[in-house]
Amino acid sequence: MLAPAAAIAGTSAYDDAVGDFIEVLEGHMSNCERLGRYAEADIARQRLMELKEYELFRRRETLRSRQLAEVLGVEEAHVLQFTEFHAAWDAKTAAFEERAAGQLAELQARHEEELRTYQQKLLVRSAYPRHSKEYFNMRKIEEYLAKNKNYVEAAALREKADELAAWEEQRWNAERQADLLAKEANLKAKLRTELEGVKNRLTSNRAELARARRRDLEMLLTRYANAKSEVERGHKLERLKFDKEMALELKLIRAQAHKLAY
Repeated sequence: MLAPAAAIAGTSAYDDAVGDFIEVLEGHMSNCERLGRYAEADIARQRLMELKEYELFRRRETLRSRQLAEVLGVEEAHVLQFTEFHAAWDAKTAAFEERAAGQLAELQARHEEELRTYQQKLLVRSAYPRHSKEYFNMRKIEEYLAKNKNYVEAAALREKADELAAWEEQRWNAERQADLLAKEANLKAKLRTELEGVKNRLTSNRAELARARRRDLEMLLTRYANAKSEVERGHKLERLKFDKEMALELKLIRAQAHKLAY
């Protein structure tokens, strides 16, 4: 019998039953030959040859079915790994985006508070205008004229001093506003630079995360391709060995049947 093929097909209840039936047929054929019942012996011989050939072809189909199941098992395992891979990476990406959004929100809140505090500090500082030396001199002269009962000149000088004060306050407010806006703009530029730096870092990290995902995916696909190729290569060798042994066994079966027929 074809021992390697039997090892490939495995031992089962069906194999045992077929083996028992072949032994019965061989025994029946020998008994009929011994008793001179050659017609029955020939029928048993033909049945025995058919059964042995059928059993060989059945084992080959069993081998192919088992190999197909193994390939499907490799593919199913890959599909499972593929699904788990994307689920894990989707979770990792979502966690990164959540952390990134939290960092940006925290940074923007800090910037808003920092800008608000700075604006209040600027408003408090130099809240009153600074008048010129000329203005204070005019007030002193106005006071001197008033004390000396020179009210007309004192009134005229007061009017000029008031106009000078109004002009100086207007100029001071304009300069102060420009200065506040410039300082606020500088702070905003600084904060904006910091924010852009964080955004750029997050973009770089996001790109690196995407590259890592692609690398891991390529490794997963390569492992799958290698595993499938290895299984298919082993299957091919197994089929070649089985077919070679099967051809030899068929040749022996048919030779024995031909010898018995003559």
